[in-house]
Amino acid sequence: VEVPSAAILIEEFCKKGIDGVSIGSNDLTQLVLGVDRDSAILGKKWFNELDPAVLWTIERVVKTCKKYGVTCSICGQAPSVYPELTKMLVKWGVTSVSVNPDVVDKTRHVVAEAEKGLLHKLLKK
Repeated sequence: VEVPSAAILIEEFCKKGIDGVSIGSNDLTQLVLGVDRDSAILGKKWFNELDPAVLWTIERVVKTCKKYGVTCSICGQAPSVYPELTKMLVKWGVTSVSVNPDVVDKTRHVVAEAEKGLLHKLLKK
């Protein structure tokens, strides 16, 4: 899922029986925001993977895939740069996260802590 139209139609794709989705956070962010991430003028100021519109789109895709039992992974820079996004992804039900090699250990820890938090919530119910 790298274009907004795929995110909008994700439920239809899931109903058709797809078995997996990969969210490309770089392209999806660029296209949701209408900002060229490589632009020297716009990129640094306006390209933001944590923009509410981008987060809403990613959350919708992940939760819809979870609802239909479709595996959902995310790749791109966002999970490598923003541990808080990784926590949100785990909460929403993402199946896997792809990150840069230099942050694998840190990301494993973030995922483990997020999963532990979810288990604590379940046990309190």
